[in-house]
Amino acid sequence: MSHAVLVIEDEGTLARNIARYLTRAEFEVRLAATLREGWAAFDEFRPDVVLLDLALPDGNGLDLLARIRGQDRNAKVIILTGHGTIENAVEAMRAGAVDYLTKPVALGELRLLLDRVLGQERMEEALSYFQGREAREGGLGAILGASPAIAALREQIVRLIKAERSLPPEEAPPPVLIRGETGTGKELVARALHFDGARAARPFIELNCSALPAQLIEGELFGHERGAFTDAREKRVGLIEAAHGGTLFLDEIGDVEPAVQSKLLKVLEDRTVRRLGAVRERRVDLRIIAATHRPLEEFVREGRFRADLYYRLSVVTLTAPPLRERLDDVELMARHFLTQQARRYGREALTLDAGAAAALRRHYWPGNVRELRNVMEQAVLSVGPDGVVRAAHLAFARMGGEAAPAATAPPPGSGEQTLPEMEREVLQRALQRTAGNVSRAARDLGISRDTMRYRMTKYGLDGPEGE
Repeated sequence: MSHAVLVIEDEGTLARNIARYLTRAEFEVRLAATLREGWAAFDEFRPDVVLLDLALPDGNGLDLLARIRGQDRNAKVIILTGHGTIENAVEAMRAGAVDYLTKPVALGELRLLLDRVLGQERMEEALSYFQGREAREGGLGAILGASPAIAALREQIVRLIKAERSLPPEEAPPPVLIRGETGTGKELVARALHFDGARAARPFIELNCSALPAQLIEGELFGHERGAFTDAREKRVGLIEAAHGGTLFLDEIGDVEPAVQSKLLKVLEDRTVRRLGAVRERRVDLRIIAATHRPLEEFVREGRFRADLYYRLSVVTLTAPPLRERLDDVELMARHFLTQQARRYGREALTLDAGAAAALRRHYWPGNVRELRNVMEQAVLSVGPDGVVRAAHLAFARMGGEAAPAATAPPPGSGEQTLPEMEREVLQRALQRTAGNVSRAARDLGISRDTMRYRMTKYGLDGPEGE
């Protein structure tokens, strides 16, 4: 990410030499020769660092330092001073300057100082956003299961990571779109791509786009300058800049407003970001991973999601399978969650009896892995002193006021049902409730329209082609 430096220095040769040197090092540089010009440039340019000479034609640089610090208390100011005015430099440090250099300025020393100051700034930015935030484990090891569906997903992730490692260092990996129903573990897929990939040592920053009001998402992503709006008393770095060098994970991308969609497209295409209220753009190097359970193709047709952004995000698409399509994994994952939650609540080792294991395998799992985790947590809280989890301890979820179809509670008069029979019945009831509207039925069930169509074809259920 390129950084902006404002040089306020009246010695023209020195100022031009600094500008040429820093420009070759890919800094953005602006020059000013007086207090008046320097203040105007600072107010317009909003630099990351100011190089400030103390002896200027129209006054003392200390006055400008005080004015800059009054405008932005986080401003990074480096003092340039002659050998005879070291005392003034010390006074400037007390007034808020981060460091000083004596003339003649050694350009190599200047570069090292800038790198240190900007590195400190990046650390401060990260702390301001994420201090106290617990780091969570990532990687392929967090994706549990041995079913064919999960094995295929892992293989896709490994291939993608290998391809990413072969890219030149200056080239960002392509965006990835992760599809899947709610609760299928899309975040785990995103974390595996990052923490097992080439950018594992850099930031992994996530934003759940459905968890914030629409008017706040833009500020969270892009940040703002001081004074950009009424309550903007300090500048704030956005999540896009904070993810520089790493990965930005946008969960539930389908809930982003069109105005923000257009700005995200620009970030993807130009690799630049502009804070709210800023006059210049900053280059960023990041990989964007998006996830959704929404039918984005349908949103594109309805004009609710930009087609160009959709095609740009879906260069690579991965699908997290629903739990009902990987029932072989249910008992393994249930025992994992049981151990995890027992440790959390200070319980001794708990076990599943055969009846509970059978009930878990027969359940429809509308809430997917998230529901399984919650069921096991409830079981830990309700199990008796013997430490054996039985079918009676399993509190299965209810969706839309109806019992989720499970063999442990078959519909009256229907007898024992197989899983395909239960799934077909659920689809039929959803279509009946929506008068055959496939899109609405899919939304009610929490699945994509494409998945709904596939299931309808599988079970011979006809529906209207156009809703």
